Order: sequence, then C-alpha cells, then structure tokens
Amino acid sequence: MTKRTHNPREVSEIVAVQALSFIAGDAERLGLFLAETGIGPETLRSAAADPHFLASVLDFILRDDGTVRAFAATSKLDPTTIAAARDALDEGRSERDPP
Repeated sequence: MTKRTHNPREVSEIVAVQALSFIAGDAERLGLFLAETGIGPETLRSAAADPHFLASVLDFILRDDGTVRAFAATSKLDPTTIAAARDALDEGRSERDPP
C-alpha cells in the first residue's frame, strides 16, 4: 500500500473550506462575514474555488481568538495548524497579486 503525500496547499484549502462551513453554520457569524467581504450567499460556493477567497476565510477566523478557539474545537485542529494553512495559501502568490 502506498502512502499518499499531501500537498500543503491542498490541505490548506480543505481547512479553509471547513472554516467556511463553520462560518456558514452560525447565522450571526455568516452575516458578519458576508457584510465584511461584500459577497452574497448565492456566490459562496463558487467563491470557495478561489484561493484568495479561501485565504480571506481564514483571515476572518484568525482575527478573533474566540473564533479561532471555537473553530479549532469544532474541526479538531490545533490553532497553529489553522494559521499555517493561512500562510500556505499565501505561498506561491505572484508579486503582482494584490495582498
């Protein structure tokens, strides 16, 4: 049996999609996220394919300690793993890409 190697960027995208699901699971948190990003609920699914959007999802999670702890507990991830996932989504961005 071959052990599959995980691409850090793919794993980070999975963490970000889990974070998006976590956000969507709470109406108040989702409303705040939608208001801050300017995205509509009807475009969330398509936006989730964009690594820049996924980075913004993790930014939203990471900016508040309580939200980080709640997501970490729900996802059974260490908060440092969440921060590392955010950093991995930034790796490889072109210098021309906006921050």
